[in-house]
Amino acid sequence: MKPPLPARVRVGYSLGSLVTGAFGTVPGLLLLPYLTNTMGVAAGAAGLLVFLPKAWDVMLNPLVGRISDRTQTRWGARRPYLLFAGLSLAILFTGLFAAPFGVKEHSGLYVALMFVLAATAFAFFQVPYVAMPAEMTDSYSERTRMMTWRVAMLATAILVSGAGAPYILDKAGGGVSGHRWMAVFVSAIIVLGTLIVFYFTAKAPTGVITASEPSLRAQLKVAAANRPFRLLVVCFVAQATGVACMLTGVRYFAVYILDDAGATTLMFLAVVSPALFTTPVWRRLGERVGKLRGYVIASITLTVATFALTASPLLPQPLIYAIIAVMGFGYAGQQLFGLAMLPDCIAYDTERTGKRQAGVFTGVWTAGETLGLALGPTIYGTVLSLFEYVPTNTGQFLPQTTLAQAGVLLGFTLVPAVIVGVALVLLRGYDLRSAV
Repeated sequence: MKPPLPARVRVGYSLGSLVTGAFGTVPGLLLLPYLTNTMGVAAGAAGLLVFLPKAWDVMLNPLVGRISDRTQTRWGARRPYLLFAGLSLAILFTGLFAAPFGVKEHSGLYVALMFVLAATAFAFFQVPYVAMPAEMTDSYSERTRMMTWRVAMLATAILVSGAGAPYILDKAGGGVSGHRWMAVFVSAIIVLGTLIVFYFTAKAPTGVITASEPSLRAQLKVAAANRPFRLLVVCFVAQATGVACMLTGVRYFAVYILDDAGATTLMFLAVVSPALFTTPVWRRLGERVGKLRGYVIASITLTVATFALTASPLLPQPLIYAIIAVMGFGYAGQQLFGLAMLPDCIAYDTERTGKRQAGVFTGVWTAGETLGLALGPTIYGTVLSLFEYVPTNTGQFLPQTTLAQAGVLLGFTLVPAVIVGVALVLLRGYDLRSAV
């Protein structure tokens, strides 16, 4: 049994969440509104443009995992990708919202192309990054401590980028110019997170290098045979879809339900701030009742609060924000336990096969999560389209019909609540509860 990781390594690793949190949050929050309200793309088509680049990542991530599994450098197997992919992502993210050709008929295609390139760079950062904990420690409880730090930093990244990006966008006048300044701000966060996680994990354990399966197909077959992993990843993907659907609707909800575009920042403060303080509470609960039961409790909390938000038009705003804070509490626990259970599944595979293939497991995991993050905006865009939401290229939110506003509300509340709640059924049969 290895000793606890140094605080420098634990904190340094967790600050890589500045990268994953920023890129996982801002496109989900602002890309669909950017396409529908600045580029003039119809809601259904915009949802498809957001989905297709992510679908590419779903196929790419397992391959990235295999590549990193087979990498041997003086910096280790994972860290070189963190540096080069993270810096590339920052450049590409700026290009995503640059609109170098202005607002023209095919501007949406440029956005989709840049999103494909940015998503590719992100895959080469995220997959090695997620693989590292399984190799840094063999302690069942230390993995939970690591994920406690990571979720807290992830919440910070979501708070800073998710609240700061819309604020800068609005202060810079919105439209094309506002999106450009917002992209520079987010790219700076990505660069900061990249440099910190690369340098602070320089002396982190890298695990024992062992053989992997001879082909990607064989590795994927092994991953599919790992029953705890299979159940966990399917559940987490479904819940990522629900959360992404909700995230996409934040700005629409602020404008059409709360009647205040500036409420986007307040909503992020309400939903993310609890995670900064309550993640240790979830960790202690997990130590008492187990990670699986903690995961279920957190998911039920998130589901019930989201259902309650369906009544928003009838509720006073202070109560709405209180419900959103409860959602944030549940989301923090759901993230903590899901991420803490993943290394357990990988360690279980290593014990079972004696082979090094954490990268492929995290490649499958991140591919699934990416699929969920892509499906969320697609589902929300489809809901808007079904409820006859009218797009524009003015950079403003036009008045909408009562029907369209109902679509904004249901896409943000009822639809993701059902997805997150039903996903729990997929965890039936998960039995990896003892220390691995």
